[in-house]
Amino acid sequence: MTKRFEITEARFLAPDVKLLRITAPRIAKRQKPGQFVIVRVAETGERIPLTIAESNPQTGTVTIIVQGIGKTTKMLNRLDAGAAIADVVGPLGKQSDIEKFGTCVVIGGGVGTAIAYPTAKGLKQAGNEVIAIIGGRNRQLVILEDEIRAFADQVIITTDDGSYGEKGLVIDPLKRMIAAGKKVDYVLAIGPIPMMRAVANVTRELKIKRLSVSTRSWWTGPACAAAAGCWWTAKASSRVWTAPSLTRIRWISTF
Repeated sequence: MTKRFEITEARFLAPDVKLLRITAPRIAKRQKPGQFVIVRVAETGERIPLTIAESNPQTGTVTIIVQGIGKTTKMLNRLDAGAAIADVVGPLGKQSDIEKFGTCVVIGGGVGTAIAYPTAKGLKQAGNEVIAIIGGRNRQLVILEDEIRAFADQVIITTDDGSYGEKGLVIDPLKRMIAAGKKVDYVLAIGPIPMMRAVANVTRELKIKRLSVSTRSWWTGPACAAAAGCWWTAKASSRVWTAPSLTRIRWISTF
C-alpha cells in the first residue's frame, strides 16, 4: 500500500539541516515560488510551516529543507526515505512577486538560502539575470550551491571564517559589483536579521530601488499564518525596519 506522504529522499545538506523529498502530487501540481506547506509529523503533533524549495509535477513530489532547532523539526530530521509524514497541507501563501526586473541579486545567509532558492529560480525563469551570493559562517553551512549554480548567471560564496569562497560578509560582493558599475535592479535577502539589516542599509546607500527581505524570525503565532515570515519590500529612500517603509507584506515560511 502506498503511503500518502512518503519520504522518497532524505539527506543532510549541513549539520542539522536536512532535505526531504515528499510524495504530494496535488501540491506539486499547484506550487508556485515562495509558497509553503503546513506539516504535521504525527497525528498528535504540532503543525509547522515550511518553505517548498521545489516541486516536480511529473514525479508528484515536493521538497522541503528543515533545520532541526525544535522538537518537531528534530523529529522530521530523524526520518529517512521510506518513512511517512502524517499531514502535508498546501500550497499556502501568496507566491513571490516575480517579474522581469533586469539584474537581480539574491542573497542567502545560512538556511535562509533554502527560502531564497525557489524565488531565485523563478526570477531566472522570468528572464532576469540572477546573481546569487551565498553566505555561511563556515563551509559546512553553505547549502544548495550546486542547485543554484545550475540556473544562476553568477554565484559568489562567502564565509565568515574564510574556509570556503571569499572571507567576509555577503554585502561585500554587492558593494564591489556596484562600485564596478554594475546596475542592480532588485535585491532579495533572506537570512539572519543582522545580515538582512546590513543588506538593507547597503541597498539604501547604493540607491537600489527595490529590496525584499524576510521578517520570518519576528513573528510567532498560529501555524496558519503568523508562524510564517513575511516579505518586506522597502523603498530606497525610506527608513529600514519601520512601518512607513512597508510597501508590500506577504507571508512565507520559516524553519
